[in-house]
Parts: sequence; structure tokens; C-alpha cells
Amino acid sequence: MTSFDVINPANGELVRSVGLASPEETDAAIARAQAAFPAWKAVAPGDRARLLRRFADAVDGALEELARLEVLNAGHTIGNARWEAGNVRDVLHYYSAAPERLFGRQIPVAGGLDVTFQEPLGVVGVIVPWNFPMPIAGWGFAPALAAGNTVVLKPAELTPLTALRLAELAREAGIPEDVFQVLPGAGPVVGQRFVTHPAVRKVVFTGSTRVGKQVMAGCADQVKRVTLELGGKSANLVFADADLEQAAATAPYGVFDNAGQDCCARSRILVQASVYDRFMELLEPAVKGVVVGAPGDEATEMGPLISAAHLAKVSSYVPDDAPVAFRGSAPDGPGFWFPPTVLAPVSPGDPAAIDEIFGPVVAVLPFTDEDDAVRLANAGEYGLSGSIWTRDVGRALRVSRAVEAGNLSVNSHSSVRYWTPFGGFKQSGLGRELGPDALASFTETKNVFIAH
Repeated sequence: MTSFDVINPANGELVRSVGLASPEETDAAIARAQAAFPAWKAVAPGDRARLLRRFADAVDGALEELARLEVLNAGHTIGNARWEAGNVRDVLHYYSAAPERLFGRQIPVAGGLDVTFQEPLGVVGVIVPWNFPMPIAGWGFAPALAAGNTVVLKPAELTPLTALRLAELAREAGIPEDVFQVLPGAGPVVGQRFVTHPAVRKVVFTGSTRVGKQVMAGCADQVKRVTLELGGKSANLVFADADLEQAAATAPYGVFDNAGQDCCARSRILVQASVYDRFMELLEPAVKGVVVGAPGDEATEMGPLISAAHLAKVSSYVPDDAPVAFRGSAPDGPGFWFPPTVLAPVSPGDPAAIDEIFGPVVAVLPFTDEDDAVRLANAGEYGLSGSIWTRDVGRALRVSRAVEAGNLSVNSHSSVRYWTPFGGFKQSGLGRELGPDALASFTETKNVFIAH
């Protein structure tokens, strides 16, 4: 296949056909990135910082264009898409400070001077998923470029359009073409070549746990650095002492944002048994109040699923005899629509309580006490995110320490802040993106001893 038809998820219509890179074109792009690396590494820190700031400003100038493109390409609501484009700008601004602050250390030793340097790796291959095409691209390329690496980025076949535009904006800002390349292509072609090509020194992969394991196994052959941001089945823990009205009002947005196509989605709501019935009474109008419709409309809160194939997968978790407690609405007609759906009662062993559905489906389960809540939250192979609702600060701290997840929020559903580290426990991933931690994964520590 030499091209891919990008389809608008809201109506099933063709947006654009995009050419897919061949193995030969992939190798050529990697070779160009490798050749560009010495000069980019040698750019003075202040000059590299200035170029990244110019890139951020170019993104800011194209914010509405990028957002509208994502509405067409990914079916994101216009409000979400504006936030996502703004996140790329903000992440670039954040890491534009990094080149001048990529500090080493002076370590006291006998007989001389010992210093460390943070050296860039070389060519970095970034593999981006279809659910958040813009932000996740920026989380990979911004710190990689800041640290002095060159980047070849593969967008998902379904959603390449904003990444291609970002590459154009980078060139307009003065970043050399071969330093940051976007290469649309199939995963088994372009993505796999990132894994096997010896010139690619690190792979950044966001996607399913199944594919992430294959990427990790392939990188092991060359002891290649890898960052993995994989699946999630996050829990939203609601204790009896919580502000139940607030917890219920916000719960739909913790799972149905981006139509549930979010690895951080709180797709399990665990509610203390003593307030379970009351919470469900409060949750129903909140779910039915989610505005599902045309993603370009300002009032829309949830858009369509990404594709017909994904719609079929999500639907398989809600067969005709599923325990649907209540559900919201979704448009009829063309497009890949699925209504916000609440399943209850659900047993802890039910697939809906275990599998990452990646759609607007949430399972509600009761728990008895704090220990039971933690046990249920930690069940399964994932550990990416989660929420804890309680007025008891001591409980909030105890449960936060006990839940096996990389990103937890108390009385909130926030998972991602670009100035704090993001990543998973267990099979939800390896390494950390964003915040000050990300830079370390794009550099090697070099130790130099100078004898007196």
C-alpha cells in the first residue's frame, strides 16, 4: 500500500490521501537524520533554545488551523483540539529552556577533577498513536530536540495530518529539515525500521501494550533505549466521605473525554458500598447530560470514535445482554458514534472491568473499605493513572501511596501537566515523559576524570 485514505470519523468522508513511506524511504530519512546530528548537537545551547522558542511561536500562530485540522482528522471536539495544539506550544516553550540547563555535575574525587556531561543519543524514532496525535508527538520531539538529538517521527496511519503540518512549522521556524522529519507510514514498515535500524539510538512508542512488548523485544537486540507509554484501565475511587455531588458530576468527563479513547480514562469507578446507590442516582443525570455531537460545534463535549473497526471493537464489550445501568445519547446516521455507557453491576472478573476498552464505556463496582478499594484498584496488569475522591487528607495520602499507578489525582481527574513526569507502572509503560525527568531519557551520562 503506497497511500492511506484519511477519513473524517464524524461522517465517514474522505479528508485526504497521504502517501506512505517505503522501507527505502524510511532508511533514507534515518540516514539524513544521522548525517544532520553532528551539526545539530554542535548548535550553541542558546541558539537551539531560540529555535525551539520560534517553533513554539509558529505553533501558536497556527493554533486554530491545527485545531480545525484535528477536528477533521481525529474527530476531536474543537475545545479539546485547541487545548492539544496549545499543549504542543507549551511543551516546546518548556523544553526551550532545557538546552541552557542541561547540567552535568562536578563530583569530589581523589587525585583530580571528575565531571559529568549529558550527551545526546543521536537519532530518535518517535511512534505516535491516533488518539492524541498532537500532544503525544510534542512530548516526544520537544525534549529530544532540546537535548540535541535529531528526530524522525511516525504518526499513526489514521491521523497524520497535524504532524505533517507541525513539520512544516518547524522548518518555517528555522529548524533544519533533516533534524525533525515526519514520515507517514505503516507500523510494520516505518515503526519496525526504527526498532531494527542501528542508527536509531532510541525509540519512543505510545500505543497498545501488545505492540509495546514487541517494540521492547526488538530494541533489546541492539540494547536500544526505549520509552513506552502503553495501556491503562484506571480506577476512580470514590469514598463515602467524598463530595459525592462533585465526584458524580465530574466522573463522566474522567472517562468519556475523547470518547474514552484515552489511556488515562477512569474506566472503572469504584464506589464505597455505603454510598453506592446515592452515587449512581447522581451519576445518571451527569452521564445523560454529556453533549455528544458534531466535533466542530463549540458546545460538543464528546465526539465520535476514530474508525469503523474501532467502533466494532468497543461495541463488542456491550452486547445485547450487557448490564447497562444507563447510557447517554449519540447522533444517528454516518460516522462512528457510540453513546456514553455505564455498566453495573459488574463483577471484578468481567472483561469490561479488566480489558482496556478504549471507548466511552465505564464499569462501576462497589468496595467495602480502604483495603478493598486498593485491592480492586491494583487488580490487573495496568497502572497508569487514577483518581481518589475523599475529604480525608490522611486517607488520600495512604491510598495514593498504595495504588500502583504512575499518575494519581485527589479530588480531580487531571493526569497530564507538561511540567510534571508522566508514565506508568507495571504493563502501562517504561520510563517517564514530560517534566524535568524526560530529558534524562534523551541523553547519556558521560563521566570524565582529569588527573592533577
